[in-house]
Amino acid sequence: MGVLSGKEVVLGVTGGIAAYKACEIVRELRKESANVRVILTASGAQFITPLSLQTLSKNPVVMDLFNLISESEIGHISLAQRANLVMIAPATANIIGKIRSGIADDMLSTVVMATNAPVLLAPAMNAQMYASAAVRENLSVLRERGFHFVEPDEGELACGTVGPGRLADGGKIMEMARIVLSEKPLAGRKVVVSAGPTAEHLDPVRFLSNRASGKMGFAMARTACRFGASVTLVSGPTSLPDPPFLRTVRVRTAEEMFTAVTRAAEDADAVVMCAAVADFRAKGAAPRKIKKEGFDYRVELAPTVDILESLGKNKGSRALVGFAAETDDLARNAVEKMRRKNLDAIVANDVSRTDIGFESDNNEVRIFFPDGEVRDLPLCTKDGIAVGVWLALDGKLFRR
Repeated sequence: MGVLSGKEVVLGVTGGIAAYKACEIVRELRKESANVRVILTASGAQFITPLSLQTLSKNPVVMDLFNLISESEIGHISLAQRANLVMIAPATANIIGKIRSGIADDMLSTVVMATNAPVLLAPAMNAQMYASAAVRENLSVLRERGFHFVEPDEGELACGTVGPGRLADGGKIMEMARIVLSEKPLAGRKVVVSAGPTAEHLDPVRFLSNRASGKMGFAMARTACRFGASVTLVSGPTSLPDPPFLRTVRVRTAEEMFTAVTRAAEDADAVVMCAAVADFRAKGAAPRKIKKEGFDYRVELAPTVDILESLGKNKGSRALVGFAAETDDLARNAVEKMRRKNLDAIVANDVSRTDIGFESDNNEVRIFFPDGEVRDLPLCTKDGIAVGVWLALDGKLFRR
């Protein structure tokens, strides 16, 4: 069950060309089982119809502050008090200025004034408007007051100019909503997470690697960010996009990952090695493509750097957590790896199963601790597993 499940979200839609994107935001909120109430301003109704938003949200769309039906059934105070989150996307320069100045002359601005819920603004406007002194000052004041923002993207705008001002990607807005509504057990912590495979070149065309998709490591990084940590994700080659609102370092080889993780770990509170680092590399990679004609089909291998072992020897006060992808004797192999590499915990899963592990969106793991405690996390999404792992680590490692 996701962080948005069962939450009351009030979505304000204001008057900008990006208003049509609110439909996708409503759809995504509903997919995560949030109850969505849409407030559509008079200007917003020039760009999108109430019927579209009502059909998608499954709730009446509120427009008029003085509509007797909506006031009797919902009411701006009731709506403001029931909200777990107020989100405005797109947020025009006009609504931003109103909120900063304390103006409450329509349903949306009145609800913002009356709510104790966190307010998330996703600005969208012309680049010159966004850069104007008034807008910049308004944004600065609202940040100081505790409002949350998703900065606009850069690109070609509807007016034909190019620059910052496009409504942020819906995925970014949704992720910030999850961050805002998540508990913050890792607040103030610095965390490093590695993810994905590494690739060790045999020649300019071929390489040694494995089936790791990076999905588990990316889920661990996203969840740590939602829980309030400052996160650095070090990822090997994957097809996954960089998660928003955290730092991602892309690497390819085990040596590159070792350098990046070691550097990021210097001032970290915890390092979680989710990556499936290749154990071997070619002793000497060929400078040109190896042709099969005349090739003796033998490749001399050498071990790659053992990142986890190196970190365990120089652990200091950091919490160090490993992952173990096993096909047999899961408990014995995981515990032996944990002790050999001086880990504070190890998370193990059975990659011989086809329904979890490599390339799957789901996982099922066991967490082993040096004192003999074992925690089982049953089958669920990798995001759900990441929540369970971080909560177990927080209670066991950070609060001792």
